[in-house]
Amino acid sequence: MTQYRKRQDFRGSRVVLALAAATALSACSALGDGSPSEGIGFREARFFKVEAAKEYRACNDDALELDRQAREQGSPARYLASARLLEKCEANLDSETANLPKEARMRAYGLAVQNYLRGGDLAKAREALEKLRDAFPESDLYYADGSSFTETMALLLSPKERGAVGEFSVVNVDKKLKSELRRIRYWKHN
Repeated sequence: MTQYRKRQDFRGSRVVLALAAATALSACSALGDGSPSEGIGFREARFFKVEAAKEYRACNDDALELDRQAREQGSPARYLASARLLEKCEANLDSETANLPKEARMRAYGLAVQNYLRGGDLAKAREALEKLRDAFPESDLYYADGSSFTETMALLLSPKERGAVGEFSVVNVDKKLKSELRRIRYWKHN
């Protein structure tokens, strides 16, 4: 009998705590100057932000579908179309909606850079890489092996001739890529 009473007391105290929490939370909603327009203005702004985020995600999904088709068909034109659409998605964001998840936006930028490279438009790939660096300074994406996306793309897209033997040692790029670039340089000069 005493165990039953203890359980009832425990349940009763949980109910009282839940009611107290609900009362405290309902008091928090009365903040502001009380004018109805403040609530409506906030809701409108929030609605536009949510709609802009939905549009960005839909645009991004379309670009990812083009990327998937490009990979399946090996189509440079589809790679370029995907890259252009990814840039358009980013360009449509305004300052208020640009607060979408940083990593997702970085990945979209990165995919645009890669797709311009795969499509053969090196000038646009360099331009997109610079936009990525400007939009997200001191941030980077990493491949599964831990190599740096921005350093890898900068190395591949660099118009200058690589001269120093140890230069590839200081950049965080894939070992296979370093080896291939060294091989190309060797056969170019010998």
